Amino acid sequence: MAINQTGWAPLARLDRRTIGWSALLASTILAGTPARAADAANAAAGATSLSEVIVTAEKRTENVQNVPMSIQVMDTKTLSQFNVNNFNDFVKFLPEVTFQTLAPNQTIIYIRGVSDGGNGNHSGPQPSVATYLDEQPTTTILGALDVHVYDIARVEVLEGPQGTLYGSSSEAGTVRYITNQPSTAGFAAGYDLQGNYVDHGNEGYVAEGFVNIPVTSNVAIRLVGFDERDAGYIDNVFGTRPFKTSGVVINNAPFVKNDFNPVESYGGRAALKWQLNDNWTITPTVVAQHLSAPGVYGFEPGVGDLEVNRFAPDSDTDKWVQAALTIQGKIGNFDLTYSGGYFNRSLDTLSDYTDYSIAYDQLFGSGVFWQDANGNTLPTPQEEIIGRDRFEKGSNELRIASPSTDRFRFIAGLFQERQTHWIIQDYVIQNFAPQLSVPGWANTIWLTDQNRIDRDEAAFGEASFDITPQLTLTGGVRVYHYENTLVGFYGYSENYDALTGYGAGMGNMGQNCIAGDAFRNAPCVNLNKTVSATGETHKVNLSYKIDPDKLVYFTYSTGYRPGGVNRSGSFPPYSADSLTNFEIGWKTGWFDRSLYWNGAIYDEEFNKFQFSFLGPNSLTIIANAPSAQILGVETNIDWRATQQLTISGAAAYNHAVLTANFCGTDQATGQFIPSCTDAYAATNEGAVKGQQLPYTPAFKGNITLRYTFPIMGWNGHVQASGLYQSMAFAALRTQDNASLGTMPGYATADFSIGAERNNVTVELFLKNAFDARGEVNRYTPCTVSTCAAAYPGTPPAVYVVPIQPLTVGLKVAQRF
Repeated sequence: MAINQTGWAPLARLDRRTIGWSALLASTILAGTPARAADAANAAAGATSLSEVIVTAEKRTENVQNVPMSIQVMDTKTLSQFNVNNFNDFVKFLPEVTFQTLAPNQTIIYIRGVSDGGNGNHSGPQPSVATYLDEQPTTTILGALDVHVYDIARVEVLEGPQGTLYGSSSEAGTVRYITNQPSTAGFAAGYDLQGNYVDHGNEGYVAEGFVNIPVTSNVAIRLVGFDERDAGYIDNVFGTRPFKTSGVVINNAPFVKNDFNPVESYGGRAALKWQLNDNWTITPTVVAQHLSAPGVYGFEPGVGDLEVNRFAPDSDTDKWVQAALTIQGKIGNFDLTYSGGYFNRSLDTLSDYTDYSIAYDQLFGSGVFWQDANGNTLPTPQEEIIGRDRFEKGSNELRIASPSTDRFRFIAGLFQERQTHWIIQDYVIQNFAPQLSVPGWANTIWLTDQNRIDRDEAAFGEASFDITPQLTLTGGVRVYHYENTLVGFYGYSENYDALTGYGAGMGNMGQNCIAGDAFRNAPCVNLNKTVSATGETHKVNLSYKIDPDKLVYFTYSTGYRPGGVNRSGSFPPYSADSLTNFEIGWKTGWFDRSLYWNGAIYDEEFNKFQFSFLGPNSLTIIANAPSAQILGVETNIDWRATQQLTISGAAAYNHAVLTANFCGTDQATGQFIPSCTDAYAATNEGAVKGQQLPYTPAFKGNITLRYTFPIMGWNGHVQASGLYQSMAFAALRTQDNASLGTMPGYATADFSIGAERNNVTVELFLKNAFDARGEVNRYTPCTVSTCAAAYPGTPPAVYVVPIQPLTVGLKVAQRF
């Protein structure tokens, strides 16, 4: 792996402050799990068999090696060994998973290269990967929850369409966080502490704890809490920007600050298990988390490494709570499960939009339209976005399952979900003319005040039949109906609309108010549209068990995303897209189950996928692009070579490309252009057939070696992980990629050394040990061609989101 130009200099910068933090110690090691106990028993017996990993991916409890589908699992032991606290910590070990991110809580997940590269806009399409916390869906449009990973039984990543059992947004796959449940078996408790230091930044910490209390012989509660601070490492350095129209040069002196992007988060979980009798159990759970993240997480290469110029405050506050109820029981030999949930998420953001103001003034002379109350041009018309997003989601699922030991077995159920999303995007220019401001909103040049409702109902079922003891056929279907509504106001005031030549009428580009409609504090309603459709997803699986430790399978499966409404009234709604998957896979155990080798080869057809992009005035537009194809292979290995040495690794190769030219839309009519020449696609905001899909490296892989040994009465260990991924694009459109540049391939490494004795664990770790500057995103705050341009006195407003720099930490944990 390549060492950066300063060689080992990053380690030399770990000064006394670092050593001081190391003395504090801290940890996320979880002990006493069944997997760890099994490994300990094997070691005592001199065996090298790997322990079983149990999953519920098919809504039954099964050994992952017996499930004929591609599942990547990180159980309690693995999460502990890899020092996982959040999504970024574990996703690097999952080669099939990539992501696009702006901040810790603004991450869009992709699986197997099924990526549209959308900008995650609040009025954009739903994700192609669904997320679940236990039984409840938590998928939201602005980004997946950054669930704090503590007291988690496992993280399951289900690859390929999961349309029959999981439905909407499980188009490319599903990510499930499964928590540890209360137990009546006995009292248990523990705490974990961690102190760390980020190179180029400052200190962080994690404090976590849990307690499991049996209240009676059939009632138990489990309480979990955490407090975490992630160190900042991006510096807001002094800079200037000129406004072309006024000739005024501004600076950001009041906002200069080193390490201005720390993340503070805290939260907890409370769960109750009430075992009514031998057959029925009720489990209510409440989970809550609060995240506060000032600053931005991308740096500007035109300014400096890990440096930016920001001219107004940036902040992000994310609060969410999930209340869930699961009831499990038996009716005769059949298992009945009800799961219901209420999910509430509130996001409040401040975003410096000066880059937009500068670029549009330089390119279009927009400064003449930004005036004060007297009609004078504002000398410093800097914009800032005040954002408020309020999600509420209610979901219910009822399913029944026949005994898993029957030759013919089935799962069938009903599902319902309704999510509301109140959207506020208030674009503010201080001292902006009242007569030009959106009525009722002082200093507001543009307002989005809308309510979005996404509804989904479905009936689903899967059935399996053992044709022979070795050969099993499974079929599944899901019948769904969705209805999505977007209502409210978007745009300028009537006077500003006319001033800029867009025509009379309150709203963007001449969109008039709808008589008789009203919404909250919006000046009027100029958008009120609904789309709905009914459809089906399917699954056929044929698996053959060669022997008790080896199986092969073939799967045909489909998934979908619902269609939706464009918030620009001049553009038509976009329709549902779909993914069709053809997959051959294998799961094998060798040498007395000391070696597991699994893998899959697949062909996935991404049909008329939803593509969101910035159109006129940087307004998000969604259109159904032509199709894409992903040809891929993935494999993973776990090998306990000796009692002391374990080797694990995984890799994926994806050839993910457009299968036809994407020609964009006709800006005058809003209609999709069905076909065009290569030259037109490359030069008119389109993309050429064969273009690699965004955020999809052709190759991503990792390998980990872990060696255990006795040392002075302790059980010691050392671990080393190497990770590599090839280059990737940050956009689909040809011109956008030319402006943004590509994200280069990179390699990184993690190391740890530690020991445990008498339920106490101590460990020292390094993440990104050689301070590689791997890139996970490139973006601009407005239309790429506009903001990425270099104007006089202004570097391109291209931001690069890096992986976290070299991090050193020390942790301690104790179990009772």
